[in-house]
Amino acid sequence: MQIAESGILSRAQAGTSRAALTFPTVTALSDGTVLATYRTGSTKDSEDETVEFTRSLDGGRTWSEPWRPFENPELDGVRGSLRVCYLTELAAGELLAAALWIDRGSYPGGPLFNEETEGCLPMAVLLAASDDGGESWSPWRLAPMPDEVGPPSLTAPVLKLADGSLALSIETNKEYNDASPWMQKVVFFHSHDGGESWAEPVVAGEDPSGRIFNWDLRCGVAPDGRVATFAWTYDTAAGRYLNIHRRVSSDHGQSWSGAEDLGFADQAARPAMLADGRVVLAWVDRFGSRSIRARLAPAVDGPFEAASEVVVYQQDEGAGGASGSTSETLSEMSLWTFGLPYAETLPDGAALVIYYAGTDAAMDIRWARIEL
Repeated sequence: MQIAESGILSRAQAGTSRAALTFPTVTALSDGTVLATYRTGSTKDSEDETVEFTRSLDGGRTWSEPWRPFENPELDGVRGSLRVCYLTELAAGELLAAALWIDRGSYPGGPLFNEETEGCLPMAVLLAASDDGGESWSPWRLAPMPDEVGPPSLTAPVLKLADGSLALSIETNKEYNDASPWMQKVVFFHSHDGGESWAEPVVAGEDPSGRIFNWDLRCGVAPDGRVATFAWTYDTAAGRYLNIHRRVSSDHGQSWSGAEDLGFADQAARPAMLADGRVVLAWVDRFGSRSIRARLAPAVDGPFEAASEVVVYQQDEGAGGASGSTSETLSEMSLWTFGLPYAETLPDGAALVIYYAGTDAAMDIRWARIEL
């Protein structure tokens, strides 16, 4: 693989509500259009956050002026903000948006994570539909969650599965002031009616002892229908990140293989699934090389060979250090100035990786085109 081209997708504006551009996503549509979304905010955790869209007509090389298709909605009279918006093309021109909404009224001024309890602000998953390629959208509707999930974390787009169903990957959290042990897990919800209703949750990643957390689960569906997930794995007892772990499902996310250590750390990107079955996986290596890298695997369950590795982004200076407690780890997430890569396969077979990078004052959304 090689980095063929790279550039800035959206440039931040220091000192404004667009100073911290993060949580990027990119979706290649069947008509050749590429849509990107990302979060804007004055800081990485701010009440003025919302989401912007931008469009490319040339395979991600140039991008339109951004626009904001959604106002930050209220739920039951409570004000909130949109943290991330993922897009899935269900059919030509028909899109399903899944967004993470954060309650900004119940704990005024409170940070997303409570450092004392490891709980988080109330959150909700919202869904909206478009039948014109993202030009206009239906009103938001709530994706209901059982109480056992707690505030739901949304870390992947709605998956379009080979059997015609949809899947929603959700991570569990604790309520803001809940000081009990955090038994974190990831569950899949399946829908057989286009996302109008969702079945009971199926566990997609869990350590029953509660020691190992599976954070920021990134998911992809291979051409043969198998589903792969890549977990940002954290050992709460040792207070350190482990290598990325992969799980594979051959029955549309109803059951999973055991967690496989991929041999490199730490936070995976959403993978680019190529038409021939190969997989491009980017990831963030914060504590080692301080970079974003990518490797190629021959299949969804194949090895990511070191010889295929490319450097997508290299930070000149270090940022932060290895964490101690889980609370310290959660608080340090707001300090990083690069990360959250997200990959997509383009119609010409290349992979497009977008991510955020910059300084404390301004973090841009950047892109890199990987050719194979």
